[in-house]
Amino acid sequence: FYKDYECKNREPEVRTKYKPAYSQDSECYHWLSLCQQQQSEMSSLTNFGNPHHGDIVTSSLKLLGSSVTGRNVDTISLSSSAPSDIESSESGSGVADDDFDDVLGEPVQQQLYRLLEEGEKIRHKYPCARIEGLDVIDGLFIFGVSHFYIIDGLTVLPTGEITDIQSLPDSRMRVIPVQQHYSHKAMQPTSYPIRCHKWPFNDVIDIHKRRYLLLDIAVEVFASDGRNQFVALGKTERNRLHSRLMTSCRALSESQESVLLGMKREGDIEAGTGFLGSIIGERSITQKWERRELSNFQYLMYLNTLAGRSYSDLMQYPIFPWVLKDYDSEELDLTTPETFRDFSKPMGAQTPERLKQFISRYTNWEDATGEGTPPYYYGTHYSSAMTVASYLIRLEPFTQHFLRLQGGHFDIPDRLFHSVREGWLSASEINMADVKELTPEFFYLPEFLVNSNNFDLGMKQSGEALGDVVLPPWAKGDPHEFIRIHREALECDFVSAHLHEWIDLIFGIRQQGPGALEAHNVFHHLFYEGAVDIDKIDDPLTRNATIGFINNFGQMPKQLFKRPHPSRKVKLVQSLADSSTTGSPSTVPSSTSSDRLFYHHLRNLLPSVQPVRELRGPVGQIIQTDRNIIAVEKNKVLVPPHYVRYLAWGFHDYSIRGAALEGDKVTSVYENLHLGQINCAFCLDAFTLITAGESTVVCVWRLVAGSVRERNRQLLPKQALYGHTAPVTCMALSHPYSILVSGSEDQSCIIWDVNRWTYVRQLLGHAAPVAAIAVNNLTGDIVTCAANSIYLWSINGRLLANLSLPEGPRNGIRCCTVSELCEWDSQNVILTGGVDGIVRMFSVDFEPDIDVVSKKQRLHSEADRRLTEIIRDQMHRSVNSQSLSPEGSPIASPTVCVEQDNKAVEIGAADAGIDSSVPEQSSSLTETAEPPLDAKGLVSSIQSVEGRSSPVAVIPGVSSSSKNDKTRLGRKPTMIVNPFLRHRNTAHDKTWRRILVERTKLTMHTAINRPDNKHPAAISCLSVSRDHRTLLVGDERGRIYSWSVTEASGKRANHWVKDEVALSCAACNVAFSLTERRHHCRDCGQIFCHK
Repeated sequence: FYKDYECKNREPEVRTKYKPAYSQDSECYHWLSLCQQQQSEMSSLTNFGNPHHGDIVTSSLKLLGSSVTGRNVDTISLSSSAPSDIESSESGSGVADDDFDDVLGEPVQQQLYRLLEEGEKIRHKYPCARIEGLDVIDGLFIFGVSHFYIIDGLTVLPTGEITDIQSLPDSRMRVIPVQQHYSHKAMQPTSYPIRCHKWPFNDVIDIHKRRYLLLDIAVEVFASDGRNQFVALGKTERNRLHSRLMTSCRALSESQESVLLGMKREGDIEAGTGFLGSIIGERSITQKWERRELSNFQYLMYLNTLAGRSYSDLMQYPIFPWVLKDYDSEELDLTTPETFRDFSKPMGAQTPERLKQFISRYTNWEDATGEGTPPYYYGTHYSSAMTVASYLIRLEPFTQHFLRLQGGHFDIPDRLFHSVREGWLSASEINMADVKELTPEFFYLPEFLVNSNNFDLGMKQSGEALGDVVLPPWAKGDPHEFIRIHREALECDFVSAHLHEWIDLIFGIRQQGPGALEAHNVFHHLFYEGAVDIDKIDDPLTRNATIGFINNFGQMPKQLFKRPHPSRKVKLVQSLADSSTTGSPSTVPSSTSSDRLFYHHLRNLLPSVQPVRELRGPVGQIIQTDRNIIAVEKNKVLVPPHYVRYLAWGFHDYSIRGAALEGDKVTSVYENLHLGQINCAFCLDAFTLITAGESTVVCVWRLVAGSVRERNRQLLPKQALYGHTAPVTCMALSHPYSILVSGSEDQSCIIWDVNRWTYVRQLLGHAAPVAAIAVNNLTGDIVTCAANSIYLWSINGRLLANLSLPEGPRNGIRCCTVSELCEWDSQNVILTGGVDGIVRMFSVDFEPDIDVVSKKQRLHSEADRRLTEIIRDQMHRSVNSQSLSPEGSPIASPTVCVEQDNKAVEIGAADAGIDSSVPEQSSSLTETAEPPLDAKGLVSSIQSVEGRSSPVAVIPGVSSSSKNDKTRLGRKPTMIVNPFLRHRNTAHDKTWRRILVERTKLTMHTAINRPDNKHPAAISCLSVSRDHRTLLVGDERGRIYSWSVTEASGKRANHWVKDEVALSCAACNVAFSLTERRHHCRDCGQIFCHK
């Protein structure tokens, strides 16, 4: 990173038009390296110099390192050694760095076999090119017995011999025709490292045919751990490779439910799956979306996948629509159509004025080249490599891709993506060459909106420095809140009712043909599939020009629908949450909620009278299946996927014992695993166990089948994860994000990558040992609990919010979980179970940051004082120089109108210390008056008053008209703008911060401080059902209570006193009997007599 964005001279000898690639962090790194070099030089001169010089340099290093945002000085590596040229994508496989010198001297055939698995045989091999963003990496595709391999840097000759690409001449025939995106010489590759990417056939869950350069020559393979490879081959080899992959990957048929969401691979995407399919209830993916079984985001991602769009190819990146057009409101109203764009029109037709210009271009089209180019409305595409790289420029590796497209430097600051509002105006109204749509990151990735790498993107002509993306006011300055609201807008009922119109434009009937002409949706002909065959172009110049045009301007997705897309069945379901909830009611899919979500009806949330399950000890894990509830005690973990077995720990011999769930019969015992007691364990799958405890080490084990004579499985070590300095107390696992989070008594958490079993990052700042962890599988947010404090983190380690409960001997938190049905729902809750037996629910809200607001108010007061001085000086000049209007009537006492905190305040002449008694003058005044400029530039030039909300000072008697305007003085005021207050009357002036707000408490049956609970107990486990209609609460006594929403009359609310414990009236102490019945008060929950 520091070498790609190295520190350069800030004042170059030759000034260039573009901003060089530079990060402010690199400047700190540069000085840090100089200090270390100076320290090493001075260490040899300690006998001749100051003996304490080394301590001074060390303190300087720490000071400089602390200024590097997001990077600890201890983690900065100043080594200039390059990585090995031969690497492997998996740890433990391939060639080690120590063997690199030996491998270089070996023949290519021996190098190859050292990269393969032991005993592997090569069945088939193909020359290929791996596509990664803008990179085209030639390599070799090898079919083995149990794995397939993609090896960069090797290729196969027509004779069948495998050779190194570096040994071939530069004029060799490449696998596919490409035009390199390296427009800067410093970025051109100088070597072709040999890297091996190894995939077991059993890990492949999906395979898709792909296009590259509008040619059907590519295949994309997806693995169960989230990895994917985009490979291009020859036309004939692509079909052979695809068929052999489909035959070899046996797990492909078992993964259809997770990949295709129940739809057969050969099934029709459009409505109607045939007569037999309708009889057995089979539905297409479109029908699932119509019935609200899929969200809008999921459906659009699936359409992009089928249309050939891929994250691996920037030229065919997934496409998402602009949803909103209101980027000025304080609060976003998702119930009014004026908030949204017109989904029936492309971006070029959103405003009538710009559409007229496109129509004029189309009707007056003349082919100046003489190549028979048909007329078109738009010469640029709504998705291209430059579009994607410009949106994601603040995020690696897209920064590098942008620099390649721009010649190694950043673009002009005014052309960079800086504001969401300006981006919308450019694409919909202002810029004739901009018809961009959005990328999926706008709906799930807040990190791309933040300049966390401190790139020096320059300064706009207005003087505004570029940094983080400027968000709309309704986002409250929070990228996470922008993503949540933006996703909520995508899923709202208005968008659901009109999204099919946009699908017709991008993937459907209005993409091409008469429908596209009618919708003004015609693009340049080279954007469309089948418009040109690159292999048939003999002229190299024309061929490179065509490839460059496709690469730089975009490609049309595959047309999926030949008839109008059906609309979605919309049913508005608003939550009836109690008045104490925060945020607006959210719209949720009716098929999954039916308005019975437990966190939407906290007032109607009632527990079961008796426990639904009872165990022999404290509840440790609860899993709710479609049929029943499966639970085990503490120090036990269920083995997926059938949950008929469990593993137990906590014995005096530090062993782990496996047993059957029914009957608790021990089937296996594993000893000598840890140096100390085990505190927590998780089963990643049926073959992987993760344990941690007093040894401070997180250990990963493999469950493998024993020999024929051994009936039990063996537990073999796979990986040891070091990082904690104190016993590990808890862990949490997220399968969608492939991360493991471990908490320790050292008051820290560590995030581990479970695909490669490596360290990712550390979460620091807990006030006590970490006691509980939960991971949101939809957003990736992490909840950690330490003593009585709750912390909410993003998956990238940013602390979003935290809350400390009142201190007390029984206020510690034992367990936590989150609601994760709809990630855009503002009423989602964090649930905690405490030692006091109370289940608490918290939601995220926003409040003004008082510290920042008070600081801004002080700055504004100082700016107002300086503005008043300028106004007084201007009024003195105005009054002393002119006293009569053009008509000869005396001018009234000057009055200045100053906007302060959105309120107009008039400053009279007396208030300004100006004498209003001015002698009459007979001479006429000039028509124009130049506004005086302060020595420090505090007064700007004359600007129009209309439509401007920034603080102004209006002075009568001074004209703002031009010399050609015949309007006389005294008719129109001049505006004096204070640059310090130029943005004060905007929503960006408000600074918000996230807070956690307690919404409710559940106390019945378990709360210790509730007198009517006969057997209170601490909460030990919490679990939410899949449909989020039921909450399961387990306690230390082994009881599991079920909380659900009910509207039936006669049921007991949570705050009601139980009937069996109330023997007399709470007010008059009258004993209850058969004639004196009990009456509950709905407000206080107490029991009274009929009086």
